[in-house]
Amino acid sequence: MAPETAATLIRHARTHGLRRWLPGVALLSRYDRALFSQDLVAGLALTALLAPVGMGYAEAAGLSPIYGLYATIMPLLAYALFGPSRILVLGPDSALTALIAATILPLAGGGPVHAAALAAMLAVITGLLCILAGLARFGFVTDLLSKPIRYGYMNGIALTLLIGQLPKILGFSVESASFIQSSVGLAHGILNGRINWSTCAIGVSCLAVIFGTKRWAPRWPGVLLAVVGATLAVGLSDPATQARIATVGALPQGLPSFSLPLVTMEEFKALCAGAVAIALVSITDMSVLSRIYALRGGYYVDDNQELVALGIANLTTGLFQGYPISSSSSRTPVAESAGAKTQMTGVVGATCIALLLIFAPRLMVHLPTAALGAVVISACSSIVEFSAVRRLYYHRRGEFLLSMVCLLGVAALGVIQGIFISVGLALMAFIWRAWRPHCAVLGRVDGMKGYHDITRHPEARRIPGLVLFRWDAPLFFANAEFFREQALRAVTSAPTPARWIVVAADPVTDVDITAADVLAELVTELQQAGIELCFAQMKGPVKDHLKRYGLFDRLGMENFFPTIGQAVDHYLIKHQVAWRDWEDEKNRSDATVW
Repeated sequence: MAPETAATLIRHARTHGLRRWLPGVALLSRYDRALFSQDLVAGLALTALLAPVGMGYAEAAGLSPIYGLYATIMPLLAYALFGPSRILVLGPDSALTALIAATILPLAGGGPVHAAALAAMLAVITGLLCILAGLARFGFVTDLLSKPIRYGYMNGIALTLLIGQLPKILGFSVESASFIQSSVGLAHGILNGRINWSTCAIGVSCLAVIFGTKRWAPRWPGVLLAVVGATLAVGLSDPATQARIATVGALPQGLPSFSLPLVTMEEFKALCAGAVAIALVSITDMSVLSRIYALRGGYYVDDNQELVALGIANLTTGLFQGYPISSSSSRTPVAESAGAKTQMTGVVGATCIALLLIFAPRLMVHLPTAALGAVVISACSSIVEFSAVRRLYYHRRGEFLLSMVCLLGVAALGVIQGIFISVGLALMAFIWRAWRPHCAVLGRVDGMKGYHDITRHPEARRIPGLVLFRWDAPLFFANAEFFREQALRAVTSAPTPARWIVVAADPVTDVDITAADVLAELVTELQQAGIELCFAQMKGPVKDHLKRYGLFDRLGMENFFPTIGQAVDHYLIKHQVAWRDWEDEKNRSDATVW
């Protein structure tokens, strides 16, 4: 085996034992120190985004900003130990803020301390639900996420992030809760002359540094250089200029401590309903993002372990004064674009936030929000799937439309709604294909082995009285009547009166009870017309179903053949069809036979 082939197999191999349940421990056992410099730089660049984003999402959820930092530190550490993805970043997420606020604020009664306790318990319950989902092997949900859906998801995220961060680059704020409102607010801000040119200069300069280093000096940490340079530029400017530029400001001081959140039984019951909704959103969001980055990185991720890790991260966060978290579709691409290689990037980010809270809470006083906007916008370029969507457009127009629906759904309605709409459409398309599957009448082609579709090979020759009919799908309630119609059509459109119809059943992987009843009706119709129904190449498990339904005995064991060739031979012998009979039939009709 070639070395590159062996490396590919190892990369995609499933892990077991300790390596499965504690991927972080397995990583440390083989961690290459040469990677640490890349993870360190990526972690430092990520830190500049973790603090302000965490505080902002906490405020949006109705909590004090400090709890956003607590909910940033603990998930990164927990996921680094239990998470299977190499670079996925966990923390406060915009998709959860509305759900968290709607769950805890009515119960808090305006008390910020009690609201924090409710949010922490909400995280604990959410974590337990996610762990149960992982242990119950609920990770199969990712199998519903086809590549077109993933492409649409990533492109929708990129578009949403771009529109959401442009006001920061231009120096004004937009109050909005959706992509459409953000777009309208952005347009109004530009048309009304609200652009702050000092802030805009900083944002554009940061973009130039990030994209310039990526193009001409890829080894340089462009994101870190842009953030540090922008902070120094604001810090060294005159007070009048500083007053015109929005900055992150000083961080709250102090680390989270272990605390068991206390709530009443009535509050606990109310929190459970919200926790179910938050768990579903988190599981769906994380499943998509994890699968996407695993495919991009060329490695295997255990979907069920991913849910367990998400649950442990939430549980840990709740026990250390945080609130529910999920995977981050904005910070993960920042980590990737900054050069992250392993979860050590998250450990560096969490450590930096902790050190900032202890020793230097004022370090980000002069960090302009425009620089953070530039970091996020630069990350959009790394997650856009333009070439892949273009390939869909040229080769699978239906899947291209599905990707566009997902993009528009994510951008206009939200991440989860867009994904659910796209998955629903994908399932509908699958059901349609199974409802009206391909079927074909087969014939013999000179110079080719086997039997082939006569619509693709008009020169194919057919045996008088024998119809070879192939059905390319399972038989179930939705397509049973269509099967019956197509089988009867094949019989009635045969060039000579049919005596037998042989169903090439190799593609038939199942027959449900509804389809079995339709088959029984078809057998009766054919027998009344003097035609026998036979099957060739039917799989053993499908035969077992027919035996339980009583159809196997009704048709007779002699009407089931291992191959189409044996069915043809049996027909020729039984009906004594010889070569001269075929020639006579050819002279009497327009049928083409051999």
